[in-house]
Amino acid sequence: MSSAMDPSTQSSRASLAIDYNKRLMLFSGRANPQLAVDIADKLGVDLGPVELRTFSNGEVYCRYDESIRGADVFIVQPTCGNPQTGVTANDSLMELLFMIDAAVGASAHRVIAVTPWFGYSRQDKKSAPREPISARLVARMLEAAGADRVLTMDLHAGQIQGFFQKPVDHMTALFMLTRYFGDLGLSDLVVVAPDAGRVKLNKKFASKIGAELAILDKERPAQQVAEIGYVIGDVKGKTAVIVDDMIDTAGTLKAAARTVLEEGASRVYAAATHGVFSGDAFENLSASGLEEIVVTDTIPVSPDRPENIRVLPCAELLTDSIRRIFIDDSVSEVFGGENQLF
Repeated sequence: MSSAMDPSTQSSRASLAIDYNKRLMLFSGRANPQLAVDIADKLGVDLGPVELRTFSNGEVYCRYDESIRGADVFIVQPTCGNPQTGVTANDSLMELLFMIDAAVGASAHRVIAVTPWFGYSRQDKKSAPREPISARLVARMLEAAGADRVLTMDLHAGQIQGFFQKPVDHMTALFMLTRYFGDLGLSDLVVVAPDAGRVKLNKKFASKIGAELAILDKERPAQQVAEIGYVIGDVKGKTAVIVDDMIDTAGTLKAAARTVLEEGASRVYAAATHGVFSGDAFENLSASGLEEIVVTDTIPVSPDRPENIRVLPCAELLTDSIRRIFIDDSVSEVFGGENQLF
């Protein structure tokens, strides 16, 4: 009697058939809860219950209030401050790390950090001796906490993707912003790059709206201090659009707008993905002479903002990318492969 195993039996024992129904669960930190609500609404899911608080000594605490075992957990948390919920940028970062760690410890299938605004992204290299490369450290912290991948938008510099060992899905608001300016029906447009480092982005922006390109000569003698020299290109009598990835204190943007106006531009607009708006940003923007400043809601913008700040919702873009990650589809197809703007 032969003792050889039947080939069909051998094949069936080589793999175990499991009926695994994938689950998507969406949670929000306190950095931008409204954005998470908008994403949940478009996904057709409820936000998962999670307890988040800050102790009197400043330490952050989190706990998921239901089982997340076996689920794909998406955590919406740009690493920014939010005065309405009482968290700082550093609170948001620590909260995200703890939420990732808690999800890993609760046996989530995958944990995806949805951080459309990646904090510390400007510190992506050493500009002077004895400085940290903070963006790299934040990337390592997210991976050490257990994030399986990161979903972000319009990074300050492309090399930040190289700080990760895990996959980074990079989205862009370029098409949202160009569509907005295209719908305005402005004529005789010129797109102005605020510095040489943003020329590639501005060139693509200009081609999308059928505009010419100009460049500002900028020097930065100190952190958060910029000096604008002159405009390279023709802006006289034209409608200028200054395009950047972010607006922080708006000191640079104020100086840039004034320089462009002094060079003869008839009107000046500004566009950026991330409206950080810290310090004297609103005062600077009010005194800048800008017709309109257009940003997205990756970072919550105060309701007390100046009237000329326009906020475009990015929930639909994030929702599409989250859905594609969940079903293991291509994220770059959302942008036709044009989401690497560096």
